[in-house]
Parts: sequence; C-alpha cells; structure tokens
Amino acid sequence: MTVTVDTGHRSIGQLFVAQVAKNPTGRAFSGPAPITTTTADGAIGTTSLTWQETADQVFALAAGLVELGVNPGDRVGIASGTRVEWILADLAVMCAGGATTTIYPTTEAGDAAFILADSGSVVLFAEDAAQLAKFQERIDDLPDLRAIVTFEPVEDESDGVLSLADLLDRGSERLIAEPTLVEERIAGIGPEDLATLIYTSGTTGRPKGVRLVHANWIWESEAQASLGIIEQHDLQYLWLPMAHSFGKVLLCAQLTLGFESYVDGRVDKIVESLPHVKPTVMAGVPRIYEKVYNRVRGMAQDKGGATWKIFNWALGVGKQVVALREQGKQPSGFLALKYAIATKLVFSKLQERFGGRMRGMISGAAPLSREVNEFFHAAGIPIYEGYGLTETAAGAFVNLPERFRLGTVGLPLGDLDVKIAEDGEILLRGGNVMRGYHHLPEETEEVLDDDGWFHTGDIGELEDGFLRITDRKKDLVKTSGGKYVAPSYIEGLFKTIVPQVSQVLVHTRNYCTMLITLDEDEMRTWAQGAGLESLSGAELAGHPQVRAHVQAGVDQLNGQINRWESIKGFVILPQDLSVDNGEITPSLKVRRKFVEEKYSSDLDSLY
Repeated sequence: MTVTVDTGHRSIGQLFVAQVAKNPTGRAFSGPAPITTTTADGAIGTTSLTWQETADQVFALAAGLVELGVNPGDRVGIASGTRVEWILADLAVMCAGGATTTIYPTTEAGDAAFILADSGSVVLFAEDAAQLAKFQERIDDLPDLRAIVTFEPVEDESDGVLSLADLLDRGSERLIAEPTLVEERIAGIGPEDLATLIYTSGTTGRPKGVRLVHANWIWESEAQASLGIIEQHDLQYLWLPMAHSFGKVLLCAQLTLGFESYVDGRVDKIVESLPHVKPTVMAGVPRIYEKVYNRVRGMAQDKGGATWKIFNWALGVGKQVVALREQGKQPSGFLALKYAIATKLVFSKLQERFGGRMRGMISGAAPLSREVNEFFHAAGIPIYEGYGLTETAAGAFVNLPERFRLGTVGLPLGDLDVKIAEDGEILLRGGNVMRGYHHLPEETEEVLDDDGWFHTGDIGELEDGFLRITDRKKDLVKTSGGKYVAPSYIEGLFKTIVPQVSQVLVHTRNYCTMLITLDEDEMRTWAQGAGLESLSGAELAGHPQVRAHVQAGVDQLNGQINRWESIKGFVILPQDLSVDNGEITPSLKVRRKFVEEKYSSDLDSLY
C-alpha cells in the first residue's frame, strides 16, 4: 500500500519550473567557485545564479543529455562533491526525464564502478580528473556508459569525454532546433517514475540501490514547506553531500519555498566561511556541532577564573530558558533580564561565529547528544534534531521551532504513519517510503511488508507523539548477564565528557570496551597545556598522560551509566577514523562492523 500526498506537482521538474516562474529574478544558488551562466551577455565566472539563470543552464544541460541519447527512465550518474554544478546536473537529469544515480566522490573505484554498472547508467557526470580516471580504469565493466561529462576541465581527448561547457553548447543548439523539447520531457514524467538511485554505504557486501520516485521527493518538499524551520527569505549554507538523501531533501525544500542556498561541500571551510556568508539556516551532522561545542567550552575552561564561572552561569541561565521553551513558554521578569546579560557576555560570541544571523539548524544522520543540543538552544541557535533514512527519502521526523523536545527526534512529517513493533522496532508508512532496492527483491521484502510498513531497523519509543531513538536494532548487544547495551547513547555521552575525543565505538562481548580516536585540533590545544606540544598525534595517542586523561573521563562516564554498561577497558588508536579509509561514511557515521573487523586485534587485547 502506498500513501501519497496530492501536491499539485507530478515531478521534480514541474516543481522546479513552477519556482522559476514564481521568482525568476530571485537569487537561487551561490558558491565560492566560478559558475558558468548562459545569460544573454555570455557572462562567465559569476558566483551566483538567479532562478531564471539556473533554468537556462538546466534546460540546456537537459537538452544536451537528450542529444547524448538519454531517454526517459535512463539513469545518469553523478560522482562529485557538493557544488553548484552537482545541483545543475541533477536538475537537468530530472528535466530530461532520467533518474540520477548518486556516487560519493570518496567511493573507492571498485564500488563506484559497481554502482554505475548495477544502475545501468548511460551517462556520468564526473567532478574532475581524479573521478574520471576512477571510471576509465574500469570502462570495460561499464557497457551501458556512453559518455562522461566533467565539471572541471581535464586534459583528456578520449572519445566520449566532454566538458560541462561542451554539453551546454550541444544542448543550446538542440534547443534552437526543438525549443519545446525539455518542456515535453517534463510533461511526460509521472509521480511513480524513478527519480533517484541512492546506494547505501553498507558495512559488508555491495551497496544497495534505494529506488526513490518523484512522488517521494514531492511528498518531502510539501511536508517540509509547512514546518517553519526554513522560510522563503532564508539563506541556507549547504555543505552536506548531495549524494546523500539528506542533501537531496534540502534541495527539494528549496524548490518548493524558493530560498537561496550557498553551496560549498568543503567541510574544512565551514567555520571559515560562515562569518562571511552569514547564513540564516544550516543542516548538518552531530560531529560538526560537537566540534563547535567542545571548542567553545574548552576555550572558556582554559581561560579559567572569571571566564569559566561566567560561562557556566550563562549556560545555567540558558538551560532554564530552554526548559521553559520546551513547554511553549518564554522567559519573563528577572530570568529574561539574566538571559539578556548571558547572551551579551557569552552567547553573542558564538552567534558571531555562525555569521550573526543564524535562526536555527537541523541535525540528522546520527544521534545528537542532549548536552550539545541544549547548549545550542541556550545560545539562541536552536538545533532541530530530526530522523530519517535513505529508504524514507531522508525526512521522517523533526523537532519544530514551536514544538520541540530535547532528546527526541521530533514529530512525524506530513501524514506519515508510525508504529512501534513488539520488539521496539520503528515501523513507518507514508509517501516518503522508497519503492524498493534496485534489482534486490528479496532484500526489499525483508524491510517492506505487505501492508506497506517499512521496517527501519531502529529501536525507539513514542512520547506524546515525539519519537525517541534508542539504537540500531542490529547494534543492540546483550551482555553475558542478559542485559542490553545501546552503544550510541554511551558513545555520545562520552564525547561530551572528553572533548578531545573524535570518534568512539563501544564494543561488547561479555563486558563493554571502547575504541577511541582523538580530535587533532582539540588535542593540539590540550597538549600545549600539558607540556606535550612537541609530540605527534600518534605519539600523543600512546602517551601515559593522555591515557590517564581519557581514563578519568571513562571513570566519570561509568558513574553516569548502568553497572552492566560500564566500560572495562579501551584502546586509543594512533590516528582518527576517516572517510578515505572507509571507516566512516561521507555523512560521518562510523561503519561499525568494518571498524571492528579492522581493529579486531586491538579489541581482542581487551578481552
């Protein structure tokens, strides 16, 4: 059974065209890299696009894809980091009647070629020479691939390789001959036509392609439009991987509401760019917010004395205000006065770090600790934690400005149905649920039952409509004493206790242990105070003083959790986990089984 919402639009292409007609001169996208436009004066190298300029490029690219032989329903791959060109290419695929196959730029060559082959993609957008080489090495395994289009210029004269500018030229010429070509393609797209294939980064075996149709994204766009988190006049800082459903769902919200997005996928540039871009909204993953929280708290603690006392006083006042706002109330009287002082002395400095205009932020993809969330709410930059999976087109639950509850992932979006199974698993049914896994009917039947309920694999509970996630069903482990342990809760709590920690993985056999990595920036600051600034990261990881510091944090952690959850031992790895090494996903989630297998000898030593 499929639950749909009548939005008035049949496809992403229709949604896009409607927004262009509504606000042709409004700013749509901006970014740090030159953007080639197709305006009448032939301007090149601008850093922003209006909605009409965006449409000009998208239509030319869509016609170019048709010229390359892309037929309705054909898949087109995109292997690139987040940038404006990614969005232009994706919209062009949508308007040509095709379906986008997303590929993370960090995906290793074997898996990348598998995704392209399994999807049957006929054209590929590749970001640069490195991405191009990845596929050319395996071109014999890609019989369906007809052409590769590169976003950046490359020194390659191979047949079938062309630049984005070349594709724009081909499409522009095709539109002269057939001016209504793209409109006709858009008109032929139905809500149940495939829009996107997003391959989940599984911990074992090959990735699975999640089939998301236009109706899924239209449902999401309409559901988000009524939330009040993002509004028409907002400026979004968009850095999330567009190859991830979280990034794609934000694009769908933009097509409905018409706000502007500053697009820059360079994670290392976020902190530097925010004060210059001055966005009003941003979405991210918990690791980004954890790093900011740890840095701000650490700086205040290092200064000590009055600074540390004022920081804690301000945070205490802020927490009182947050508690009132959770109840739908606002501070008044003496508390309002104290909060104004706390904001001026402490919180305003954090607000300036985010550009001074940030109204709120969204967190998803992994659990956000209550302590971090409470801190940002207290500071006047509320984080609205949400929940969803690739299989539910990202958005399923989210906290709202007027209705939020810390420690939960919020209320269901739109007309989404939810129920909790007898074993605690969260089941969802609605217009955002995928149509199955590509070429994998048995795996589809395992998660989609006959009544249309999607079995998420997550354990949770409902509290007055708000959903609280306990853990992944497959990650819950039972100790030898028969007690269940939820690793993610313990991991999140420990990160707030020891801010120098980057990644934590709780492992359980007959008792609990941890694998720990250190945050390079935080450790550098800590090492200076400890007289260890001359040591490398690997040397610090093995130093007795560092181990004693971490052990003190473990002792504090054990005092806050159940006895059977207590951490009996830990290993500090000599280097952090990374996307390049396959240890974490591009959305910064730890690939638990992969890491446990890779560091099995370290874990064995703890037992």
